[in-house]
Amino acid sequence: MGTESAANSDTMVERGVDRRVSNAPSPEGGERRTATADRRHLNNRNYATFFLDGHYLGVEVEKVQEVFTARDMTPVPLASPVISGLINLRGQIITAIDLRKRLGFSERPENEEIMNLVVLTEDGVVDLVVDKIGDVVAVYPNLFDHPPSTLDRRLEGIVEGVYKLEGQLLLALNTEALVDVG
Repeated sequence: MGTESAANSDTMVERGVDRRVSNAPSPEGGERRTATADRRHLNNRNYATFFLDGHYLGVEVEKVQEVFTARDMTPVPLASPVISGLINLRGQIITAIDLRKRLGFSERPENEEIMNLVVLTEDGVVDLVVDKIGDVVAVYPNLFDHPPSTLDRRLEGIVEGVYKLEGQLLLALNTEALVDVG
């Protein structure tokens, strides 16, 4: 149940997951079907992606709690300029960080809609204010490259690296460094 086999194929689809199947002899001498995997896929990293001032960025999907459209924010007097305010998320008060300001990008146009990406950090839950939410993407480790030496010093430690994807670059961000505005 829930398993579909493709005719004339060594691929078995189980609950929507592609699994490679090989016929291997069992210790008893009979034939046994075992699942094998392409080891590259075991090391894939999944990123929740978003857009910011035309740039394609991502954070590890395991760190994302939720995504939602803009909510009312309460300003915080004397806070760092990168702090957009506080949000009441189902009774939990969380700090919202404007990633455009945090990363040194241009100011967001006045009427542009924003999105919120709530991430889990060692210090608790933090809201990242972004322009637009992308997809969850799985990237192969062999597509990873370290940040270029010409990267702005303000971004050192925040940008873990770059994934060279088809037609665009994905900047992988270090969530802990990103939310450290102290």
